[in-house]
Amino acid sequence: MHELPSQSMNAAPDDSGMSTGRVVLRARKAQPFVGRHPWVFRSAIDRIEGEPRDGDVVDLVADRGRFLARGVLNRASLLQVRLYTWEESQPLDTAFWRRRLERALVLRRQLGLLSPTTGARLVYSEADGLSGLVVDWFAGHVVVQLNSRAMAVRWPVILSLLVELLQPLSVTYRIDKTIAKEEGIEPQHAPAYGQTPAEPIVIEEHGLRYYVDLLSGQKTGFYLDQRENRLAAARYMHDRRVLDLFCYTGGFALSAAHHGSAREVLAIDSSKKAVAAAQANAALNGLSNVRFEAHDAFEVLGSLQAQGERFDAIVLDPPKFTRTRKGVVAALQAYHRLNRHAVELLAPGGVLVTCSCSGGVLREDFLEMLSGVAQKTARDVQILEQRGAAPDHPVGATCRETDYLKCFICRVN
Repeated sequence: MHELPSQSMNAAPDDSGMSTGRVVLRARKAQPFVGRHPWVFRSAIDRIEGEPRDGDVVDLVADRGRFLARGVLNRASLLQVRLYTWEESQPLDTAFWRRRLERALVLRRQLGLLSPTTGARLVYSEADGLSGLVVDWFAGHVVVQLNSRAMAVRWPVILSLLVELLQPLSVTYRIDKTIAKEEGIEPQHAPAYGQTPAEPIVIEEHGLRYYVDLLSGQKTGFYLDQRENRLAAARYMHDRRVLDLFCYTGGFALSAAHHGSAREVLAIDSSKKAVAAAQANAALNGLSNVRFEAHDAFEVLGSLQAQGERFDAIVLDPPKFTRTRKGVVAALQAYHRLNRHAVELLAPGGVLVTCSCSGGVLREDFLEMLSGVAQKTARDVQILEQRGAAPDHPVGATCRETDYLKCFICRVN
């Protein structure tokens, strides 16, 4: 079994799970946390009392000392306290983390997603009351993203609980370079339990099979959040000529071909490795009416337009254009350009499936962008469905940031 190297972050926190200090808010900054939002940024904090280390449990209190919530401190991050409980008597001990994990697993079992063949998100960070922890299941193998110091210093405990509760074939963990820099910890990517397969494994989704690379795939290996959207979009693809941009390993493209009975699918991704994986997935499912090519999506749109090409359906599932509200203007400009070119390639009555996984871009922002595209292209855009992530990626009602994925299925006349 492998564990995180101890020198990469603080020593393990106090097992009692009780507060080692107090974080006092500035005046008139308590309302979001009374409303159970789990993020306390540096700008809201007046002072820190006691001598807590980064990674230790602290109590969040209002400016006059009233207890609000309990969380974990990290001075290295702009997000200085992640909150986990609003009950003053509740310690953040091993029993607490077990209950939170068990609660998350109940939902996924109810959804029928925990089987030897499926892929599912078992823990979705704030939405499951476990800020900074993401756990995915791939046909008995588990891949974990540690997105906070709070979870990184508790990794031995989390790992032990996951093994106990899931009896997985293997566990692999990751700390992304960008997250590591933001949290003041070391990037990691290593096996932690069992034997992580060196070769891609196979999962099933709505009757289709996909290879998943647990060691070097993007994120945790597969975009599980689009599971239901791939199937929903396929319902509009019958006998259509389809263009799928940013196709990654072929989820939307293969679903359009198999479930939607599309006449022809051209799928594009800038990554040659992703295109090779998508081609392997097409062969695995015996689909011959899908063609995968490696190109820059924006360049392809311009080239196809110059050639006078027309498509009956276009899928746009680009990577994240911004992580924060600061980058929203530039992101919306990119979305506008992308969607405008796509609309110009669509035949009358064509279907546009357009997505955004940028959490900083609100649903209202995206709708306004689509309105601008309709005006700019002088085309009527009818929104048929407004969708989000699959139900194993729930939205926390007190943390709207968990509603990051937007998927709009539109008819363009």
